Amino acid sequence: MLDTEPVFDPAIAVRPAKLADGRDLIYFDDVDTTLDAARSVDARTLDPRPANAHMRQDPLTGEWVSIAAARQNRVMLPPAHLDPLAPQTPDNPSEIPSVYDVAVFENRSPSFGPALAEPDASDAEALADLRRIGLERTKTSIGRCEVVCFSPAHEGSFGSLSRSRARTVIEAWAHRTAALSALPGVQEVFPFENRGREIGVTLPHPHGQIYSYPYITPRTERLLAAIDDYGPTLMGDILERERNGPRVLLSGEHWTAFVPFAARWPIEVHLLPHRHVPDFAATTLDERDELAGLYLQLLRGIDKLYDSPTPYIAA
Repeated sequence: MLDTEPVFDPAIAVRPAKLADGRDLIYFDDVDTTLDAARSVDARTLDPRPANAHMRQDPLTGEWVSIAAARQNRVMLPPAHLDPLAPQTPDNPSEIPSVYDVAVFENRSPSFGPALAEPDASDAEALADLRRIGLERTKTSIGRCEVVCFSPAHEGSFGSLSRSRARTVIEAWAHRTAALSALPGVQEVFPFENRGREIGVTLPHPHGQIYSYPYITPRTERLLAAIDDYGPTLMGDILERERNGPRVLLSGEHWTAFVPFAARWPIEVHLLPHRHVPDFAATTLDERDELAGLYLQLLRGIDKLYDSPTPYIAA
């Protein structure tokens, strides 16, 4: 739990809206935006949203797998004039009705949600039940999945953004982390960006996603178990050791990027804040300001390693 309420940048305007089928759409305007406050209404006629996905438990690992059949119908590498993340035009009935700087909306075919837990449901009881092993166990995939559009451009990634735009995306991550963490039944909020066809990206449009899970993900469970075994200073001790060692790539007043001692991938970088924070919503404005520059520098440096853009999963 946070001791204080999240602080958001008042210079980055937040403009809530709705899509034609009732899904949430939120615009975030750059500090130096050239857009006015007015936004177009989504006047499309849309089919009802697909049925909520369901989860199945793998009894060999205890992990829950979301079965979301509706995702088979999602757009796959469309031509630029039919980009579903670009602003709507008469010839392109996309998901976003207005020109924008950064836009966040509910995924039409999510792996989790839009159903949520009952408001008075116990998180502790829900997690205990999820950890119990059984055969052919199923549950509703409650939660929320959102798409974060970094730019109205048809192609690009976080690394191709201006510093002002990168700062707006980071502010959107903080806003949405706070809002999604408060939803009934959400146990973990996970903003990420996948880049490159090589890892299965289906849209070249610069964007990321936010998954709000009804459980604590297996990797996070293992991390929490490691902290329980080592002690609460684990992350701070790792950071201190790395900052005094040979694997640091970038460092600022608030953040350090380094190659971890036990890296498992040909390219793996960890970017840590210099103090304990639970999530993006708990970062300060100064921390977000510095992160915008450092993260851009990191991603652009990784792209200089090869002749073609480096595919990655950034989380």
